[in-house]
Amino acid sequence: MVTVIAIESPADMARAYAIRRRVFIEEQRVPEEIELDADDARAFHVLAILDGDAIGCGRMLDHGDYEVKIGRMAVLPEYRGTGVGREILRFLMGRARARGSRKAILHAQLSAEGFYLKEGFTPVGGVFDEAGIAHRKMEKVL
Repeated sequence: MVTVIAIESPADMARAYAIRRRVFIEEQRVPEEIELDADDARAFHVLAILDGDAIGCGRMLDHGDYEVKIGRMAVLPEYRGTGVGREILRFLMGRARARGSRKAILHAQLSAEGFYLKEGFTPVGGVFDEAGIAHRKMEKVL
């Protein structure tokens, strides 16, 4: 069973960075200077753990009044399609609600848009390029 935890130690943050490096930098060819950004220092980060192994991650940033931005959602390839991403997203949204946030926004890769639609997110505006990958802004009222 997958467990999602808040990252509270440098060691767990290193595990999240390792997942992001594998998924975004190595697999999707996102430049490292874009992937590892200044927002990491102020974001709330989570890890998905299975049998002691970190298999997914995500982060959330305060983004204006009563709004959060969810991002850096990554699941190792061998665990995709198993519900890990859903657990990460629901954990982040639950934490946002508990903190009084009323809306979550994100920039979804077009290949993941269907995933976010199933979780109640609505597309906003057109497609745009981010790090060489087609994205669309999506939002959900919490």
